[in-house]
Amino acid sequence: MSAFDANWSLMTPEIVLAALALLIFTIDFMTGIREKKPYLGRLSILALLVSAFLVLFMNGEGGAIADIFIVDTFSTVFKIILLLAVAMVIAISMHYLDKNDDVYQGEFYSLMLFATLGAMLMVSSADFVTLFIGLELLSISSYCLAGFKKHQRKSTEAAIKYIILGGTASAFILYGMSFLYGLTGTTSVVEIGKSIPALYADYPYIITMSMLFMLAGFGFKISAVPFHMWAPDVYEGSPTPVTAFLSVVSKLAAFALVIRVFFVAFWSISEEWTFLFATIAALTMISGNFIALTQKNVKRLMAYSGIAQAGYLLVPLAVSANYAPMAVNTIVFYSVAYVLMTAGAFAVISYVTEESHSEEMNSFAGLYRRSPFMAIAMTVFLVSLAGLPFTAGFVGKAQIFIGAVTGELLWLAVIMILTSIISFYYYFGFIKQMYMREPKANDANLKVPAGLSAVITIALALTIILGVLPGILTNFFMEVSHWMF
Repeated sequence: MSAFDANWSLMTPEIVLAALALLIFTIDFMTGIREKKPYLGRLSILALLVSAFLVLFMNGEGGAIADIFIVDTFSTVFKIILLLAVAMVIAISMHYLDKNDDVYQGEFYSLMLFATLGAMLMVSSADFVTLFIGLELLSISSYCLAGFKKHQRKSTEAAIKYIILGGTASAFILYGMSFLYGLTGTTSVVEIGKSIPALYADYPYIITMSMLFMLAGFGFKISAVPFHMWAPDVYEGSPTPVTAFLSVVSKLAAFALVIRVFFVAFWSISEEWTFLFATIAALTMISGNFIALTQKNVKRLMAYSGIAQAGYLLVPLAVSANYAPMAVNTIVFYSVAYVLMTAGAFAVISYVTEESHSEEMNSFAGLYRRSPFMAIAMTVFLVSLAGLPFTAGFVGKAQIFIGAVTGELLWLAVIMILTSIISFYYYFGFIKQMYMREPKANDANLKVPAGLSAVITIALALTIILGVLPGILTNFFMEVSHWMF
């Protein structure tokens, strides 16, 4: 297909988002570096909402640009999830940036928008070249965001560790891709998927090695065990809104990428990788939950919680060989639940830790007396993460559990239940501090800023609504996986 014949309108949301990100960067550059610019945060949220509108209403019929860039139901749903998640993270960031003069607001917001652009390219990519471009755009922007507080040792350390290990993971992915390109002569994920059945009969070891290299690289991006070592230090050292971004947006974009690659390119040999996913899921759930028990720093605890949540999201991939549509729908629903409960929790964490100037668990002491609304909201988010009834997290985990039992992976379902029970202990550590501890002597009552209050309220309401009426989304998601099956 000639570049002149391609339907470039399919990339309208990405083109508009890139233009608006450059506009915000330019406005910041032209208005002085050190000035307070709360309007840039509002412009960034507006840019994300405009992009979400374009995703919904301009590309409704879908299509493809030479099997390189695909717009389908799957990519549309994931893009909406990612765009709304970033909007919530930026709303959290606005208060944080106003409190910290050493963070340049325009650069921060534009980097976050460029990272979102990379995530959107990843979700729609059906070619290794565009896929890798999107992956690196997200990764490089994330490296910069992790080290944004460059005058703080922890932030610099987080960025250095992240870029070294992230670069290594990208090299693994690229090396795995090179094997497939050498065998097939194409970088198209669709064409590679068609070629692998015949090639696997002649070159099983090369195909397997390619798959393992790519799995290792993707495992880093989703912080799955044993590729998770970077997450606790990077999450702790990064600015709290960046930690929320890495925990939610970066992880879900990587999961969408894994689905796109393994369900298309490697689908014909799914029996070779489903057990690998099952093993990694089990190790990730066990390690994440057990190590979280020993954490006192809130952000490190949430890092291990995020690792454990990645394990739960990996379970549907392990049972996908015979129940692929159900697996994809389950992942999409739990992704929505994960965005709501994690972004809501980080909104509370960001405000409480900034006001108390401490990231230790005891910074939540007496929160119910200082701000009943934030304490109740945090409680709902925590019990949703733990998987208790009447929350979106419970419905998502129930769907994953049913899928594991249906797929005859009872041992994995048992591990999932046991590790969820273990998670109650450290999640309830927050609740113990909020309700059963007295505030510190110099702790004043907290008045929640409007932006944070909006994020917390929306996340709280949807977490409860999806826990009581999950059919609102599950019926819609029945069509998400039709493009593959």
